[in-house]
Amino acid sequence: MNTKNKPLFSDFPPVSKEQWMERVTVDLKGADFDRKLVWKNLTGLNIQPCYTSEDSITQLKNTGENSQALVNYRSIIVASAANGNALALVAVEEGVNGIIFELKENVSVAELLKGINLNEISVSFKLDIDAVTFTKELVAFSKGENLKGFLDIGLVSNYVTTGSFDENKIEVIAELIPLVTYFPNFKVLTISGTEYLDSGANQVQEIAYTLSSLVFLIEKLKEKGVAVQSIFDHLNIELAIGLEYFVEIGKFRAFNNLLGEISAKYNVIDFCNTITAKTSIWSKSITDPETNLLRCTTEAMSAILGNVDGVLIDAYDKEFKNPSDFSSRIAGNITTILREESYFGKVSNPVDGSYYIEEVSSKIAEKALELFKAIESGGGFYTAFENETIQQQIAEIRLKKLKLISQRRTLMVGINKYPNLMETVDKNLLSKGATSNPKVLTPRRASLEIEAMRRVTEELVDETNVRPIVQLASYGNLTMRKARAAFAYDFIGVSGFDVHQEESFENANVAATESAKSEAHVVVICSSDEDYDATALEFINTFRKLNKDKVLLLAGAPKNMDELTEAGLDGVVNMRTDVLVTLSAIQKKLQKNL
Repeated sequence: MNTKNKPLFSDFPPVSKEQWMERVTVDLKGADFDRKLVWKNLTGLNIQPCYTSEDSITQLKNTGENSQALVNYRSIIVASAANGNALALVAVEEGVNGIIFELKENVSVAELLKGINLNEISVSFKLDIDAVTFTKELVAFSKGENLKGFLDIGLVSNYVTTGSFDENKIEVIAELIPLVTYFPNFKVLTISGTEYLDSGANQVQEIAYTLSSLVFLIEKLKEKGVAVQSIFDHLNIELAIGLEYFVEIGKFRAFNNLLGEISAKYNVIDFCNTITAKTSIWSKSITDPETNLLRCTTEAMSAILGNVDGVLIDAYDKEFKNPSDFSSRIAGNITTILREESYFGKVSNPVDGSYYIEEVSSKIAEKALELFKAIESGGGFYTAFENETIQQQIAEIRLKKLKLISQRRTLMVGINKYPNLMETVDKNLLSKGATSNPKVLTPRRASLEIEAMRRVTEELVDETNVRPIVQLASYGNLTMRKARAAFAYDFIGVSGFDVHQEESFENANVAATESAKSEAHVVVICSSDEDYDATALEFINTFRKLNKDKVLLLAGAPKNMDELTEAGLDGVVNMRTDVLVTLSAIQKKLQKNL
Protein backbone atom coordinates (compact mmCIF):
# COMPACT_ATOMS: atom_id res chain seq x y z
CA MET A 1 0.00 0.00 0.00
CA ASN A 2 1.38 3.39 -0.97
CA THR A 3 1.11 5.73 2.02
CA LYS A 4 3.61 8.32 0.83
CA ASN A 5 1.04 11.05 0.13
CA LYS A 6 -1.58 9.89 2.60
CA PRO A 7 -2.63 12.66 5.05
CA LEU A 8 -1.51 12.14 8.60
CA PHE A 9 -4.23 10.68 10.86
CA SER A 10 -6.52 10.03 7.87
CA ASP A 11 -7.46 6.67 9.40
CA PHE A 12 -8.90 8.44 12.43
CA PRO A 13 -12.32 10.07 12.10
CA PRO A 14 -12.76 13.59 13.50
CA VAL A 15 -14.09 13.83 17.04
CA SER A 16 -16.77 16.42 17.77
CA LYS A 17 -16.89 18.63 20.84
CA GLU A 18 -20.03 16.79 21.91
CA GLN A 19 -18.18 13.48 21.85
CA TRP A 20 -15.35 14.93 23.90
CA MET A 21 -17.82 16.20 26.50
CA GLU A 22 -19.61 12.85 26.66
CA ARG A 23 -16.30 11.10 27.32
CA VAL A 24 -15.30 13.67 29.95
CA THR A 25 -18.67 13.37 31.70
CA VAL A 26 -18.19 9.61 32.00
CA ASP A 27 -14.65 10.02 33.35
CA LEU A 28 -15.77 12.58 35.92
CA LYS A 29 -18.16 10.00 37.42
CA GLY A 30 -20.76 12.56 38.39
CA ALA A 31 -18.37 15.30 39.52
CA ASP A 32 -19.18 18.86 38.47
CA PHE A 33 -17.44 19.80 35.19
CA ASP A 34 -17.09 23.51 35.97
CA ARG A 35 -15.72 22.87 39.44
CA LYS A 36 -13.26 20.16 38.40
CA LEU A 37 -11.97 21.26 35.02
CA VAL A 38 -12.79 24.92 34.35
CA TRP A 39 -9.99 27.11 35.68
CA LYS A 40 -11.10 30.27 37.47
CA ASN A 41 -8.51 32.86 38.44
CA LEU A 42 -8.79 36.12 40.35
CA THR A 43 -9.27 38.20 37.22
CA GLY A 44 -12.73 36.64 36.95
CA LEU A 45 -11.80 34.53 33.92
CA ASN A 46 -13.29 31.09 33.37
CA ILE A 47 -10.88 29.18 31.16
CA GLN A 48 -12.11 26.01 29.44
CA PRO A 49 -9.91 22.87 29.61
CA CYS A 50 -10.03 22.01 25.90
CA TYR A 51 -10.89 23.46 22.50
CA THR A 52 -11.83 22.04 19.10
CA SER A 53 -12.31 23.53 15.65
CA GLU A 54 -15.98 23.98 16.55
CA ASP A 55 -15.09 26.65 19.09
CA SER A 56 -15.31 30.22 17.93
CA ILE A 57 -12.40 32.24 19.34
CA THR A 58 -12.06 35.99 18.91
CA GLN A 59 -8.54 36.93 17.85
CA LEU A 60 -7.46 40.32 19.09
CA LYS A 61 -5.87 42.79 16.70
CA ASN A 62 -2.76 44.84 17.47
CA THR A 63 -1.36 42.48 20.09
CA GLY A 64 2.21 43.59 19.34
CA GLU A 65 5.09 42.03 17.47
CA ASN A 66 7.61 39.59 18.88
CA SER A 67 10.76 41.68 19.26
CA GLN A 68 13.63 40.56 17.06
CA ALA A 69 15.87 42.99 18.96
CA LEU A 70 14.74 42.11 22.47
CA VAL A 71 16.53 44.22 25.08
CA ASN A 72 18.02 42.27 27.99
CA TYR A 73 18.25 44.88 30.75
CA ARG A 74 20.40 44.99 33.86
CA SER A 75 19.74 47.61 36.54
CA ILE A 76 22.76 49.42 38.02
CA ILE A 77 22.66 51.73 41.04
CA VAL A 78 25.16 54.47 40.25
CA ALA A 79 27.38 55.48 43.17
CA SER A 80 29.64 57.51 40.87
CA ALA A 81 30.15 57.90 37.14
CA ALA A 82 33.27 55.73 37.18
CA ASN A 83 31.60 53.04 39.28
CA GLY A 84 28.47 52.97 37.11
CA ASN A 85 30.53 52.82 33.94
CA ALA A 86 32.67 49.95 35.21
CA LEU A 87 29.60 47.90 36.16
CA ALA A 88 27.96 48.66 32.81
CA LEU A 89 31.02 47.51 30.83
CA VAL A 90 31.08 44.25 32.80
CA ALA A 91 27.38 43.72 32.05
CA VAL A 92 27.92 44.32 28.33
CA GLU A 93 30.84 41.88 28.34
CA GLU A 94 28.54 39.29 29.94
CA GLY A 95 26.02 39.58 27.10
CA VAL A 96 23.58 42.21 28.39
CA ASN A 97 22.44 44.65 25.69
CA GLY A 98 20.54 47.10 27.88
CA ILE A 99 21.54 49.05 30.99
CA ILE A 100 19.21 50.87 33.36
CA PHE A 101 21.20 53.41 35.38
CA GLU A 102 19.58 54.48 38.65
CA LEU A 103 20.80 58.00 39.46
CA LYS A 104 20.25 59.95 42.66
CA GLU A 105 23.04 62.49 42.04
CA ASN A 106 24.35 64.32 38.99
CA VAL A 107 27.19 62.57 37.19
CA SER A 108 29.08 63.17 33.97
CA VAL A 109 27.21 61.55 31.10
CA ALA A 110 30.40 61.23 29.08
CA GLU A 111 32.14 59.40 31.92
CA LEU A 112 29.11 57.24 32.70
CA LEU A 113 28.71 56.07 29.08
CA LYS A 114 32.41 55.89 28.17
CA GLY A 115 33.15 52.86 26.02
CA ILE A 116 29.48 51.92 25.55
CA ASN A 117 28.39 51.57 21.91
CA LEU A 118 25.07 53.39 21.82
CA ASN A 119 24.29 51.90 18.41
CA GLU A 120 24.19 48.43 19.98
CA ILE A 121 23.42 48.95 23.66
CA SER A 122 20.18 50.46 25.01
CA VAL A 123 20.78 52.89 27.85
CA SER A 124 17.96 53.89 30.18
CA PHE A 125 17.88 56.08 33.25
CA LYS A 126 15.80 56.25 36.42
CA LEU A 127 16.34 59.76 37.74
CA ASP A 128 15.92 61.51 41.06
CA ILE A 129 17.83 64.50 39.69
CA ASP A 130 17.27 67.40 37.28
CA ALA A 131 16.02 65.40 34.29
CA VAL A 132 16.09 68.30 31.81
CA THR A 133 19.73 69.18 32.46
CA PHE A 134 20.73 65.53 32.36
CA THR A 135 18.86 64.91 29.10
CA LYS A 136 20.43 67.93 27.42
CA GLU A 137 23.86 66.55 28.30
CA LEU A 138 22.83 63.07 27.12
CA VAL A 139 21.53 64.38 23.77
CA ALA A 140 24.70 66.40 23.19
CA PHE A 141 26.84 63.36 23.97
CA SER A 142 24.78 61.04 21.75
CA LYS A 143 24.78 63.08 18.52
CA GLY A 144 25.34 60.84 15.54
CA GLU A 145 24.43 57.74 17.53
CA ASN A 146 21.24 55.68 17.51
CA LEU A 147 20.29 56.38 21.11
CA LYS A 148 17.90 53.72 22.40
CA GLY A 149 16.23 53.27 25.79
CA PHE A 150 14.02 55.31 28.09
CA LEU A 151 13.95 57.88 30.85
CA ASP A 152 11.92 57.33 34.03
CA ILE A 153 11.36 60.19 36.46
CA GLY A 154 8.82 58.26 38.56
CA LEU A 155 5.84 60.27 37.39
CA VAL A 156 3.24 57.63 38.29
CA SER A 157 5.22 55.22 40.47
CA ASN A 158 6.15 57.92 43.00
CA TYR A 159 2.56 59.12 43.15
CA VAL A 160 0.95 55.75 43.84
CA THR A 161 3.55 54.81 46.49
CA THR A 162 3.66 58.16 48.30
CA GLY A 163 0.23 59.66 47.62
CA SER A 164 1.76 62.93 46.49
CA PHE A 165 1.52 63.93 42.83
CA ASP A 166 4.26 66.28 41.61
CA GLU A 167 2.69 68.64 39.07
CA ASN A 168 6.13 70.02 38.21
CA LYS A 169 7.01 66.71 36.56
CA ILE A 170 4.35 67.33 33.91
CA GLU A 171 6.27 70.45 32.92
CA VAL A 172 9.48 68.42 32.92
CA ILE A 173 8.04 65.85 30.50
CA ALA A 174 6.79 68.66 28.27
CA GLU A 175 10.36 69.99 28.11
CA LEU A 176 11.94 66.57 27.59
CA ILE A 177 9.91 65.52 24.54
CA PRO A 178 11.29 68.22 22.18
CA LEU A 179 14.84 67.47 23.36
CA VAL A 180 14.79 63.93 21.95
CA THR A 181 13.00 64.66 18.67
CA TYR A 182 15.92 63.26 16.68
CA PHE A 183 16.14 60.11 18.79
CA PRO A 184 12.86 58.29 18.05
CA ASN A 185 14.02 55.14 19.85
CA PHE A 186 14.60 56.95 23.14
CA LYS A 187 11.44 57.37 25.23
CA VAL A 188 11.07 60.06 27.89
CA LEU A 189 7.56 59.37 29.19
CA THR A 190 7.65 56.19 31.29
CA ILE A 191 4.47 55.01 32.97
CA SER A 192 4.89 52.19 35.45
CA GLY A 193 2.25 49.61 36.26
CA THR A 194 4.56 47.37 38.30
CA GLU A 195 3.38 48.82 41.60
CA TYR A 196 -0.13 47.46 41.05
CA LEU A 197 0.83 43.81 40.55
CA ASP A 198 3.50 44.02 43.26
CA SER A 199 0.89 45.32 45.69
CA GLY A 200 -1.38 42.35 45.04
CA ALA A 201 -3.48 43.44 42.05
CA ASN A 202 -4.58 41.04 39.33
CA GLN A 203 -3.71 41.37 35.64
CA VAL A 204 -6.97 43.09 34.68
CA GLN A 205 -6.40 45.76 37.33
CA GLU A 206 -2.79 46.31 36.27
CA ILE A 207 -3.83 46.95 32.68
CA ALA A 208 -6.82 49.15 33.52
CA TYR A 209 -5.02 51.35 36.07
CA THR A 210 -1.96 51.77 33.84
CA LEU A 211 -4.06 52.82 30.87
CA SER A 212 -6.14 55.12 33.05
CA SER A 213 -2.98 56.82 34.32
CA LEU A 214 -1.87 57.23 30.69
CA VAL A 215 -5.11 59.04 29.81
CA PHE A 216 -4.68 61.24 32.88
CA LEU A 217 -1.15 62.23 31.78
CA ILE A 218 -2.19 62.77 28.16
CA GLU A 219 -4.76 65.33 29.28
CA LYS A 220 -2.20 67.01 31.54
CA LEU A 221 0.39 67.20 28.76
CA LYS A 222 -2.15 68.48 26.24
CA GLU A 223 -2.69 71.42 28.59
CA LYS A 224 1.03 72.12 28.23
CA GLY A 225 0.72 72.17 24.45
CA VAL A 226 2.25 68.75 23.80
CA ALA A 227 0.84 66.98 20.72
CA VAL A 228 -0.83 63.64 21.43
CA GLN A 229 1.15 62.01 18.59
CA SER A 230 4.38 63.01 20.34
CA ILE A 231 3.13 61.62 23.65
CA PHE A 232 2.49 58.17 22.15
CA ASP A 233 5.75 58.23 20.16
CA HIS A 234 7.78 58.95 23.31
CA LEU A 235 5.94 56.48 25.54
CA ASN A 236 7.50 53.61 27.48
CA ILE A 237 5.29 51.35 29.59
CA GLU A 238 6.76 49.24 32.38
CA LEU A 239 4.67 46.29 33.58
CA ALA A 240 5.42 43.61 36.16
CA ILE A 241 5.36 39.91 35.31
CA GLY A 242 3.44 37.54 37.57
CA LEU A 243 3.53 33.77 37.97
CA GLU A 244 0.40 32.82 36.01
CA TYR A 245 2.26 31.90 32.83
CA PHE A 246 -0.49 31.86 30.19
CA VAL A 247 -2.47 34.68 31.79
CA GLU A 248 0.66 36.85 31.75
CA ILE A 249 1.16 36.16 28.05
CA GLY A 250 -2.44 37.20 27.50
CA LYS A 251 -1.97 40.28 29.68
CA PHE A 252 0.76 41.81 27.53
CA ARG A 253 -1.12 41.00 24.32
CA ALA A 254 -4.32 42.50 25.74
CA PHE A 255 -2.44 45.61 26.87
CA ASN A 256 -1.09 46.22 23.37
CA ASN A 257 -4.57 45.80 21.95
CA LEU A 258 -6.18 48.26 24.38
CA LEU A 259 -3.34 50.76 23.98
CA GLY A 260 -4.18 50.81 20.29
CA GLU A 261 -7.86 51.30 21.10
CA ILE A 262 -7.06 54.31 23.29
CA SER A 263 -4.67 55.87 20.77
CA ALA A 264 -7.39 55.56 18.11
CA LYS A 265 -9.72 57.60 20.32
CA TYR A 266 -7.11 60.35 20.13
CA ASN A 267 -6.88 59.88 16.33
CA VAL A 268 -3.38 58.46 16.63
CA ILE A 269 -3.07 55.37 14.44
CA ASP A 270 0.65 54.83 13.91
CA PHE A 271 2.98 55.35 16.84
CA CYS A 272 6.14 53.84 18.23
CA ASN A 273 6.03 53.08 21.94
CA THR A 274 7.95 50.46 23.92
CA ILE A 275 6.91 48.03 26.65
CA THR A 276 9.41 46.95 29.26
CA ALA A 277 8.60 43.97 31.48
CA LYS A 278 10.08 43.52 34.95
CA THR A 279 10.02 40.37 37.09
CA SER A 280 7.71 40.93 40.03
CA ILE A 281 8.57 41.47 43.68
CA TRP A 282 5.30 39.80 44.72
CA SER A 283 6.35 36.32 43.55
CA LYS A 284 9.83 36.22 45.10
CA SER A 285 10.96 34.45 48.27
CA ILE A 286 13.69 34.70 50.89
CA THR A 287 13.37 31.05 51.90
CA ASP A 288 14.81 28.68 49.29
CA PRO A 289 15.80 31.77 47.23
CA GLU A 290 17.31 29.83 44.33
CA THR A 291 13.72 28.97 43.39
CA ASN A 292 13.46 32.61 42.32
CA LEU A 293 15.57 31.64 39.30
CA LEU A 294 12.79 29.35 38.10
CA ARG A 295 10.16 32.01 38.73
CA CYS A 296 12.19 34.60 36.83
CA THR A 297 12.63 32.22 33.91
CA THR A 298 8.93 31.49 33.44
CA GLU A 299 8.09 35.16 33.99
CA ALA A 300 10.57 36.21 31.30
CA MET A 301 9.20 33.57 28.94
CA SER A 302 5.64 34.82 29.29
CA ALA A 303 6.70 38.44 28.77
CA ILE A 304 8.68 37.66 25.63
CA LEU A 305 5.84 35.57 24.20
CA GLY A 306 3.53 38.47 25.07
CA ASN A 307 5.56 40.68 22.69
CA VAL A 308 7.43 43.05 25.01
CA ASP A 309 10.42 45.10 23.81
CA GLY A 310 12.66 44.61 26.83
CA VAL A 311 12.94 42.47 29.95
CA LEU A 312 14.48 43.36 33.31
CA ILE A 313 15.15 40.32 35.49
CA ASP A 314 16.04 41.02 39.10
CA ALA A 315 18.80 38.94 40.68
CA TYR A 316 17.40 35.98 42.65
CA ASP A 317 18.92 37.28 45.93
CA LYS A 318 17.92 40.93 45.52
CA GLU A 319 15.15 40.67 48.11
CA PHE A 320 17.53 40.07 51.02
CA LYS A 321 20.94 41.48 50.07
CA ASN A 322 22.83 43.46 47.47
CA PRO A 323 22.99 41.19 44.42
CA SER A 324 26.33 39.46 43.94
CA ASP A 325 28.25 39.45 40.67
CA PHE A 326 27.16 35.84 40.24
CA SER A 327 23.43 36.42 40.81
CA SER A 328 23.45 39.47 38.52
CA ARG A 329 25.14 37.53 35.75
CA ILE A 330 22.76 34.57 36.10
CA ALA A 331 19.80 36.96 35.83
CA GLY A 332 21.15 38.36 32.58
CA ASN A 333 21.87 34.90 31.24
CA ILE A 334 18.21 33.89 31.55
CA THR A 335 17.05 36.30 28.85
CA THR A 336 20.10 35.61 26.71
CA ILE A 337 19.38 31.87 26.73
CA LEU A 338 15.68 32.40 25.98
CA ARG A 339 16.47 34.78 23.14
CA GLU A 340 19.48 33.09 21.54
CA GLU A 341 19.22 29.39 22.37
CA SER A 342 15.47 28.92 22.79
CA TYR A 343 14.74 31.27 19.84
CA PHE A 344 12.06 33.17 21.76
CA GLY A 345 13.22 36.41 20.19
CA LYS A 346 13.60 34.98 16.70
CA VAL A 347 10.10 33.66 15.92
CA SER A 348 7.31 35.98 14.84
CA ASN A 349 4.42 35.90 17.31
CA PRO A 350 4.65 32.18 18.18
CA VAL A 351 1.48 32.15 20.29
CA ASP A 352 -0.81 33.67 17.67
CA GLY A 353 -3.67 31.30 16.86
CA SER A 354 -3.44 29.31 20.06
CA TYR A 355 -7.08 28.93 21.12
CA TYR A 356 -6.20 28.92 24.82
CA ILE A 357 -4.04 32.06 24.69
CA GLU A 358 -6.32 33.86 22.26
CA GLU A 359 -9.25 33.30 24.59
CA VAL A 360 -7.26 34.40 27.65
CA SER A 361 -6.10 37.53 25.82
CA SER A 362 -9.54 38.52 24.61
CA LYS A 363 -11.17 37.93 27.99
CA ILE A 364 -8.50 39.94 29.82
CA ALA A 365 -8.90 42.76 27.30
CA GLU A 366 -12.67 42.69 27.72
CA LYS A 367 -12.55 42.85 31.51
CA ALA A 368 -9.73 45.41 31.60
CA LEU A 369 -11.65 47.69 29.23
CA GLU A 370 -14.72 47.34 31.43
CA LEU A 371 -12.73 48.37 34.53
CA PHE A 372 -11.00 51.16 32.62
CA LYS A 373 -14.35 52.61 31.56
CA ALA A 374 -15.63 52.41 35.14
CA ILE A 375 -12.63 54.42 36.36
CA GLU A 376 -13.03 57.00 33.63
CA SER A 377 -16.76 57.38 34.25
CA GLY A 378 -16.01 57.91 37.94
CA GLY A 379 -13.74 60.87 37.25
CA GLY A 380 -10.57 59.25 35.98
CA PHE A 381 -7.34 57.94 37.44
CA TYR A 382 -6.47 60.81 39.77
CA THR A 383 -9.94 60.91 41.31
CA ALA A 384 -10.01 57.12 41.72
CA PHE A 385 -6.67 57.15 43.52
CA GLU A 386 -7.43 60.17 45.68
CA ASN A 387 -10.70 58.66 46.91
CA GLU A 388 -8.87 55.34 47.42
CA THR A 389 -11.04 53.36 45.01
CA ILE A 390 -7.98 51.86 43.34
CA GLN A 391 -6.33 51.01 46.66
CA GLN A 392 -9.47 49.33 47.96
CA GLN A 393 -9.97 47.28 44.79
CA ILE A 394 -6.37 46.07 44.95
CA ALA A 395 -6.64 45.32 48.68
CA GLU A 396 -9.66 43.11 48.01
CA ILE A 397 -7.74 41.00 45.48
CA ARG A 398 -4.61 40.98 47.65
CA LEU A 399 -6.51 39.51 50.60
CA LYS A 400 -7.96 36.80 48.37
CA LYS A 401 -4.50 35.96 47.05
CA LEU A 402 -3.01 35.78 50.53
CA LYS A 403 -5.82 33.56 51.74
CA LEU A 404 -5.22 31.15 48.86
CA ILE A 405 -1.52 31.06 49.72
CA SER A 406 -2.20 30.48 53.42
CA GLN A 407 -4.61 27.68 52.54
CA ARG A 408 -2.01 26.28 50.12
CA ARG A 409 -4.48 26.42 47.26
CA THR A 410 -1.97 28.68 45.49
CA LEU A 411 1.32 26.81 45.72
CA MET A 412 4.62 28.63 46.06
CA VAL A 413 7.65 26.36 46.16
CA GLY A 414 9.90 26.96 49.16
CA ILE A 415 7.26 29.18 50.80
CA ASN A 416 4.13 27.14 51.49
CA LYS A 417 5.03 23.97 49.59
CA TYR A 418 8.14 21.78 49.32
CA PRO A 419 10.17 23.73 51.91
CA ASN A 420 13.92 23.24 51.94
CA LEU A 421 14.36 21.71 55.39
CA MET A 422 18.14 21.72 55.04
CA GLU A 423 18.50 25.49 54.87
CA THR A 424 19.05 27.87 57.75
CA VAL A 425 17.64 31.35 57.50
CA ASP A 426 18.86 34.41 59.39
CA LYS A 427 15.84 35.67 61.33
CA ASN A 428 16.83 39.27 60.56
CA LEU A 429 16.20 38.64 56.86
CA LEU A 430 12.66 37.46 57.50
CA SER A 431 9.74 39.84 57.58
CA LYS A 432 8.08 40.79 60.85
CA GLY A 433 4.78 40.89 58.97
CA ALA A 434 3.12 43.13 56.43
CA THR A 435 2.50 46.78 57.24
CA SER A 436 0.54 48.89 54.83
CA ASN A 437 -0.93 52.34 54.45
CA PRO A 438 -4.39 52.04 52.87
CA LYS A 439 -3.92 55.41 51.20
CA VAL A 440 -0.97 54.27 49.04
CA LEU A 441 0.36 51.15 47.33
CA THR A 442 3.17 49.21 48.97
CA PRO A 443 4.99 46.73 46.72
CA ARG A 444 5.72 43.57 48.74
CA ARG A 445 6.37 39.86 48.61
CA ALA A 446 3.38 37.54 48.84
CA SER A 447 5.28 35.52 51.44
CA LEU A 448 5.53 38.20 54.16
CA GLU A 449 2.99 36.62 56.54
CA ILE A 450 4.54 33.16 56.20
CA GLU A 451 7.98 34.69 56.66
CA ALA A 452 6.78 36.34 59.87
CA MET A 453 5.58 32.96 61.13
CA ARG A 454 8.96 31.43 60.26
CA ARG A 455 10.68 34.30 62.06
CA VAL A 456 8.84 33.36 65.27
CA THR A 457 10.41 29.90 65.02
CA GLU A 458 13.89 31.33 64.52
CA GLU A 459 13.44 33.67 67.49
CA LEU A 460 12.24 30.74 69.58
CA VAL A 461 15.35 28.78 68.62
CA ASP A 462 17.57 31.73 69.58
CA GLU A 463 15.86 32.11 72.96
CA THR A 464 15.79 28.42 73.93
CA ASN A 465 18.69 27.04 71.90
CA VAL A 466 16.27 24.28 70.87
CA ARG A 467 14.77 23.76 67.42
CA PRO A 468 11.36 22.09 67.89
CA ILE A 469 11.36 18.45 66.77
CA VAL A 470 8.39 17.00 64.91
CA GLN A 471 7.76 13.23 64.96
CA LEU A 472 5.53 11.61 62.37
CA ALA A 473 4.10 8.60 64.20
CA SER A 474 2.50 6.21 61.70
CA TYR A 475 0.71 2.90 61.95
CA GLY A 476 -1.98 0.90 60.17
CA ASN A 477 -2.70 0.99 56.43
CA LEU A 478 0.67 1.25 54.67
CA THR A 479 -0.40 3.35 51.70
CA MET A 480 -2.41 5.92 53.65
CA ARG A 481 0.02 6.31 56.54
CA LYS A 482 2.88 7.03 54.14
CA ALA A 483 0.78 9.47 52.13
CA ARG A 484 -0.31 11.35 55.24
CA ALA A 485 3.16 11.35 56.72
CA ALA A 486 4.49 12.85 53.48
CA PHE A 487 1.75 15.50 53.54
CA ALA A 488 2.46 16.40 57.18
CA TYR A 489 6.21 16.50 56.50
CA ASP A 490 5.67 19.05 53.74
CA PHE A 491 3.00 21.03 55.61
CA ILE A 492 4.84 21.46 58.92
CA GLY A 493 8.22 21.90 57.26
CA VAL A 494 7.16 25.43 56.30
CA SER A 495 7.50 26.39 59.99
CA GLY A 496 11.25 25.80 60.20
CA PHE A 497 10.84 23.00 62.76
CA ASP A 498 13.10 19.94 62.66
CA VAL A 499 10.72 17.51 60.98
CA HIS A 500 11.94 13.93 61.19
CA GLN A 501 11.16 11.26 58.65
CA GLU A 502 8.14 9.01 59.25
CA GLU A 503 8.52 6.51 62.09
CA SER A 504 6.31 3.42 61.74
CA PHE A 505 4.88 1.46 64.67
CA GLU A 506 3.13 -1.89 65.04
CA ASN A 507 -0.18 -0.46 66.23
CA ALA A 508 -1.82 2.65 67.70
CA ASN A 509 -1.03 1.76 71.31
CA VAL A 510 2.67 1.27 70.63
CA ALA A 511 2.78 4.44 68.49
CA ALA A 512 1.13 6.48 71.24
CA THR A 513 3.36 5.11 74.00
CA GLU A 514 6.63 5.52 72.13
CA SER A 515 5.90 8.96 70.70
CA ALA A 516 4.78 10.25 74.12
CA LYS A 517 8.17 9.26 75.53
CA SER A 518 10.24 10.51 72.56
CA GLU A 519 12.31 13.68 72.41
CA ALA A 520 9.86 15.23 69.93
CA HIS A 521 8.01 18.41 70.84
CA VAL A 522 5.30 17.88 68.21
CA VAL A 523 3.77 14.51 67.31
CA VAL A 524 1.62 13.92 64.23
CA ILE A 525 -0.60 10.83 64.04
CA CYS A 526 -0.47 9.38 60.52
CA SER A 527 -2.82 6.61 59.41
CA SER A 528 -5.98 5.90 57.39
CA ASP A 529 -9.54 7.09 58.06
CA GLU A 530 -10.56 3.54 58.96
CA ASP A 531 -7.74 3.29 61.48
CA TYR A 532 -8.70 6.67 62.94
CA ASP A 533 -12.30 5.55 63.41
CA ALA A 534 -11.11 2.50 65.32
CA THR A 535 -8.07 3.74 67.23
CA ALA A 536 -7.55 7.53 67.14
CA LEU A 537 -9.31 8.07 70.48
CA GLU A 538 -7.30 5.23 72.02
CA PHE A 539 -4.09 6.80 70.70
CA ILE A 540 -4.88 10.21 72.19
CA ASN A 541 -5.95 8.85 75.58
CA THR A 542 -2.83 6.69 75.85
CA PHE A 543 -0.62 9.56 74.72
CA ARG A 544 -2.08 12.11 77.14
CA LYS A 545 -1.78 9.80 80.12
CA LEU A 546 1.98 9.82 79.51
CA ASN A 547 2.48 13.39 78.27
CA LYS A 548 0.23 16.42 78.63
CA ASP A 549 2.60 19.06 77.23
CA LYS A 550 3.52 17.94 73.73
CA VAL A 551 1.62 19.25 70.73
CA LEU A 552 -0.44 16.41 69.29
CA LEU A 553 -1.79 16.64 65.74
CA LEU A 554 -3.53 14.28 63.36
CA ALA A 555 -2.97 14.12 59.59
CA GLY A 556 -6.41 13.79 58.05
CA ALA A 557 -10.04 14.82 58.59
CA PRO A 558 -11.59 12.58 61.29
CA LYS A 559 -15.36 12.51 61.68
CA ASN A 560 -15.38 12.71 65.49
CA MET A 561 -13.27 15.85 65.77
CA ASP A 562 -15.05 17.23 68.83
CA GLU A 563 -14.50 14.01 70.75
CA LEU A 564 -10.83 13.86 69.77
CA THR A 565 -10.25 17.50 70.71
CA GLU A 566 -11.84 16.94 74.12
CA ALA A 567 -9.50 13.99 74.64
CA GLY A 568 -6.45 16.15 74.00
CA LEU A 569 -5.87 16.50 70.23
CA ASP A 570 -4.47 19.95 69.41
CA GLY A 571 -5.44 20.05 65.75
CA VAL A 572 -5.34 18.48 62.31
CA VAL A 573 -3.39 18.96 59.11
CA ASN A 574 -5.18 18.27 55.83
CA MET A 575 -5.97 19.83 52.46
CA ARG A 576 -8.38 22.32 54.07
CA THR A 577 -6.07 23.40 56.88
CA ASP A 578 -4.78 26.97 56.91
CA VAL A 579 -0.99 26.81 57.23
CA LEU A 580 -0.66 30.15 59.05
CA VAL A 581 -3.45 29.50 61.56
CA THR A 582 -2.29 25.96 62.34
CA LEU A 583 1.44 26.59 62.61
CA SER A 584 0.99 29.81 64.60
CA ALA A 585 -1.14 27.88 67.12
CA ILE A 586 1.62 25.26 67.44
CA GLN A 587 4.21 27.97 68.01
CA LYS A 588 2.15 29.54 70.81
CA LYS A 589 1.95 26.25 72.67
CA LEU A 590 5.66 25.58 72.17
CA GLN A 591 6.52 29.04 73.51
CA LYS A 592 4.84 28.06 76.77
CA ASN A 593 6.42 24.63 77.03
CA LEU A 594 10.02 25.11 75.85
